[in-house]
Amino acid sequence: MAKGLISEGLLYLGGVITVAEVLVKWHGHASFQINFDGKVMYIDPYEGEYTDKADIILVTHSHYDHCDLTKIKRIRKDDTVVLAPEECAPKIDGKVRAIKPGEKIALENVAIEAVHAYNVRRFRAPGQPFHPKGFGVGYLITIYGKTIYHAGDTDLILEMKELKDRKIDLALLPSGGTYTMDNPEAADAVIAINPRVVIPMHRWDTNPEEFRKKVKASAPHIKVILLKPGEQYKL
Repeated sequence: MAKGLISEGLLYLGGVITVAEVLVKWHGHASFQINFDGKVMYIDPYEGEYTDKADIILVTHSHYDHCDLTKIKRIRKDDTVVLAPEECAPKIDGKVRAIKPGEKIALENVAIEAVHAYNVRRFRAPGQPFHPKGFGVGYLITIYGKTIYHAGDTDLILEMKELKDRKIDLALLPSGGTYTMDNPEAADAVIAINPRVVIPMHRWDTNPEEFRKKVKASAPHIKVILLKPGEQYKL
């Protein structure tokens, strides 16, 4: 193996094999930090403290609690890669790559694919969903052969059934209701997606134990991790 070659979570360095770490930190709400190979990725930076500069920033949609322009400006560098859906990208200063569902981008040691995220049950007025189809995205992020799914703001949608074949290692799913799936719907989404591990997010003041119990009752093989803001999970 060539020095530095990465394959299925193993890192080959000078003949020594080490397990490549992927650390997923929840800052609160839908905000996550992913550390890997000395790089820092943020998803929807909004809540929490941000001391590390970003190599990659992923934004799911333009609502203020997902696209915090002040936070993005604070953490980005000259060479930070910023991805955002087409509706949101023009609102962010500097160079931004607009992305839409189905598009894929390959960066060093990470592959990113945008997927659908939208409401089918939650409306601000008749016929006006909080998150219309095409407004925002979720992301599939593959690092060292491990795939993370950040669902964005979404209801349980038909496209989630297609994710079951993607062998997702970690799903980050909203469960707070009102604007997104609630606990029962998020548990149903877990069944549809069948990830190895799931972390509920965007949960407001709902009881995450309800979510854990519903998943355990229907899919006991899926691990539920309940993080507190600032805590992290090693994938």
